[in-house]
Amino acid sequence: MRFTELDLSKPLQQAIDALQYEETTPIQTQAIPPGLQRRDIVGCAQTGTGKTLAFLLPALDRLLRDQDKTKNPRVMVLEPTRELAIQVAGETEKLAARTSLRIVSVYGGAGMRKQTGKLRRGADIVVATPGRLMDHMRRKNVNLQDLQILVLDEADRMLDMGFLPDIKRIVSRTPRQRQTMLFSATMPPAISALARRFQRDPVNIEIDLARPPEAIEQALYPVPKHLKVQLLLAMLEQMEINSMLVFTRTKRDADTVTRQLRGARIAVACIHGDFNQRDRISALEGFRSGKYRVLVATNIAARGLDVEGISHVFNYNVPQHPEDYVHRIGRTARAEADGDAITLVTPDDEALIYRIEHLLGHKIARKTLPGFDYDVPTPSWAKPSAKALMRQVTQSQSLVSRWRSMG
Repeated sequence: MRFTELDLSKPLQQAIDALQYEETTPIQTQAIPPGLQRRDIVGCAQTGTGKTLAFLLPALDRLLRDQDKTKNPRVMVLEPTRELAIQVAGETEKLAARTSLRIVSVYGGAGMRKQTGKLRRGADIVVATPGRLMDHMRRKNVNLQDLQILVLDEADRMLDMGFLPDIKRIVSRTPRQRQTMLFSATMPPAISALARRFQRDPVNIEIDLARPPEAIEQALYPVPKHLKVQLLLAMLEQMEINSMLVFTRTKRDADTVTRQLRGARIAVACIHGDFNQRDRISALEGFRSGKYRVLVATNIAARGLDVEGISHVFNYNVPQHPEDYVHRIGRTARAEADGDAITLVTPDDEALIYRIEHLLGHKIARKTLPGFDYDVPTPSWAKPSAKALMRQVTQSQSLVSRWRSMG
C-alpha cells in the first residue's frame, strides 16, 4: 500500500513526502487503517518492521482532525528505555514538523526541571518511560484526564523490566473511553493478559512472529571462553566489517571487551546501565556517524534502536532468552540490506543454542575462523573448579531435556 492511499491529514502527508516514505510495511498496512478508525490494536512484529509509524500516524492524524483545546496530553506513548523514548520523540517531531503540535519526551537520566517546565506549559504528545512519568505524576506535573490515545510500545520488554505495576497505575489515571494501541515483538501470555485488561475488542495483528529477516546470515563460532576477545579481534582484522554492534550479557563484560578493543586501537564506544544519558547519546551518535567502528552494549540496545548501516551484529555472550537473540540480530539487515550475525559459543552455551534453534525452526551454521589458534591453553586463573564444572554440565543436561520434552 502507498501512503497516499491512507487519506492522512495534509500536514502529515507533506511530512511523509518530505521523508520520502512511499510504500507501507506489512505491519503499517494492517495497523494504520484500523488505527485511523480509532480501534484498539494489538500489533506483534519483529523489530525493524516499521511499528513506530504504525501507531504515530493514526495518533497524529486524530489530533490534527479533532483540534481539542487543552494543556493536558492527548497522546501518551510509553517506551521501556530512555533511548527508545528519545528516538520515538524524534520521529514524532519529524512527522509533526508542519504542525503546531507540542511534543515532550520524559525519561530518567535527565534533569526534572526542564521536563517539568515543558509539561506545565502544555503538551499534546508525551513520549515517556514509565518510571519517570510516575515521578511527574506524583509531583502533579502532568494530568492524564484528557488522554485520548495510549500507546504501549515494546510491551514485552516493559514487562521484562518490571514496569507492570507502574503501567497499571498510569492506566488507572486515564479515561476509560480511550484508544489503546499495544505493540510487542513477542506475544507471551502476560502480553495477552495485558491486552484483555486494558483494551476493548482490539484488532489483532501478527507479522512474521519471532523470525529474523532472511537477509541476515547467521553463524555460530565455537570457542573456548578464554579466547573470546582474541577471536573478536581476529575477526575485526580479517573480515570486511564496517560497523559492528557487540552484545554482552553483563556490564562487566561490556567494559572488559571495550577496554581490550581500545588496547588494540579499535575505534569503539560502549553503552550500558551505568552510563549517564549524555554519554549514551554521545556513543550512539558517534556510532551512527562512523566515528566508532564498534559499539559494545548490553541488552539495553537490543530493542527498537534504529542505526542504519550496521554490517555485523556480534553476540559476545549467547542471550539467555531466545527472543532476545532475534531482537539483537535484528539490528542488522535493516531496510532490506544484507547483514551478518555472529555468535560466540562455549560448551556451557549449548542448552541456550538449542532453545534459539528451536524457536527459529532450523539449525544455525557452525564455523571456524581460518588461521585462528583455538588450542591456546586456558590460563590457570580462568579454569573453573571441578564442582563448578559438574554444576554447569547438570544444568545444561536439564535444560536440553526440558526443551526436548516440550517438542
